[in-house]
Amino acid sequence: MALDEIRKTKINKVEELRKSGTDPYPASSDRTHRISDALNNFDSLSSSKEDIILAGRVLARREHGGSTFFDINDGSAKVQGFIKEDIVGADRYDIFKNFVDTGDFVEIKGFLFSTKKDEKTLEVKEFKILTKSLLPLPEKWEGLQDVEDRFRKRYLDLIMNSEERELFVKKSKFWQATREFLIKEGGLEVETPILEQIPGGADAEPFKTHMNALGMDLFLRISPELNLKKLITAGYEKVFEIGRIFRNEGIDREHLQDYTQMEMYWAYYDYEKLMRLIENLFKHIATETLGTSSHQYQEKTIDWNSAWKRYDYYEEFEKYTSLKLQDVGEKDLVNYAKEVGIDANKHIGKGRLIDVIFKKKVRPNLLEPGFLVLPPVEIEPLAKKYPKDPNRVERFQVVAGGSELNDPVDQRERFEEQVKLGEAGDKEAQRMDEGFVEALEYGMPPTAGFGMSERFFAFLMDRPVREIVFFPLMKPKENDRK
Repeated sequence: MALDEIRKTKINKVEELRKSGTDPYPASSDRTHRISDALNNFDSLSSSKEDIILAGRVLARREHGGSTFFDINDGSAKVQGFIKEDIVGADRYDIFKNFVDTGDFVEIKGFLFSTKKDEKTLEVKEFKILTKSLLPLPEKWEGLQDVEDRFRKRYLDLIMNSEERELFVKKSKFWQATREFLIKEGGLEVETPILEQIPGGADAEPFKTHMNALGMDLFLRISPELNLKKLITAGYEKVFEIGRIFRNEGIDREHLQDYTQMEMYWAYYDYEKLMRLIENLFKHIATETLGTSSHQYQEKTIDWNSAWKRYDYYEEFEKYTSLKLQDVGEKDLVNYAKEVGIDANKHIGKGRLIDVIFKKKVRPNLLEPGFLVLPPVEIEPLAKKYPKDPNRVERFQVVAGGSELNDPVDQRERFEEQVKLGEAGDKEAQRMDEGFVEALEYGMPPTAGFGMSERFFAFLMDRPVREIVFFPLMKPKENDRK
């Protein structure tokens, strides 16, 4: 039957229910137990023959003469229901048989028992339709094989696939564990603006918008970094924010235009102290999210409780590219990029070339938990210079992170270098932020900071990052535009 015909049939059922005095969309439910709670207390509830009321979506039904077995799920668990004509009466049974379809929400009252096959079941004495669906669910997942359809109709994906629902439960635990750890360490959770006059704190092209009330153009933030550092200047010792970030970058399975990120800044910390803190943070997050410290990633076992390695940026770069960063110039990097199939014309400046080569040729080889330390100054305009080599900065990476710059003169010079890159056509170059430099001139204590996005959660789940968000942005289908 065509979808339009199914919908028309269901609408007719709604009208017939209303004519018979039944509201197919009542405003309330008398549910007494979540299904998971009822199943967890099954022995006591079933032995007492106590009537309980459950509610949920009908996912399947199986008729046997004058009786029907069916499954309902309320999001916490699934349970089997059993309704029999002899118990509820012929009229009520006919309503259930003819008007309750898979996809509908129902409320069922009765007692729990075990079938001969030892399946936990509720024998229905009374029922009520809570919501009459107008469109059919996919048949046992077969209707949502297409990945694009799964993303466009994520709600159906989550209805039919318990593994996907559990994924987002784990994601909630991921951010809860992050927040709990940082608060326990003395961190203050704050909120900073999403709309900014000058986007800064990262190398990324921003989204632009316009505020009518002030008649001014604004940008969606690409990082909360500069505002958080202003709070350190203001006297807060440890601050962090978990919030949305927006970057106008390419769209694929591994990149999102808006996503959740945590950034933290701890005063009186250097990058050595921060690395010890971050190692414990990652171990805590992994254990709380997964229930264990180890997991599989691309057929390789990753154990966050193992001894963490230290990777020297220069040594690893030379190991996988044969290029010595202390000796190479921009021309050498351009030539290498062309040799390995990287479009050098898309990446302006020495820092951008180093970064893209690193991401393509080096990073894929660094899978074990550890810290990548002391990268070249060209790729990080906001990190403090390494005292033993001013061509490098005190920055480390697990996902991202580092010791943060607090010298206003040096900071202005590096912003000016970024401005030159922007004038040369680099849309991801950072903008000069006079307000931030002025804040530094009032004095910011030695500070170390770290940023972590939900890409770490995707890594823990061994999933593309687009699969670990509820509703990834999708290009409309042609027929959706009409």
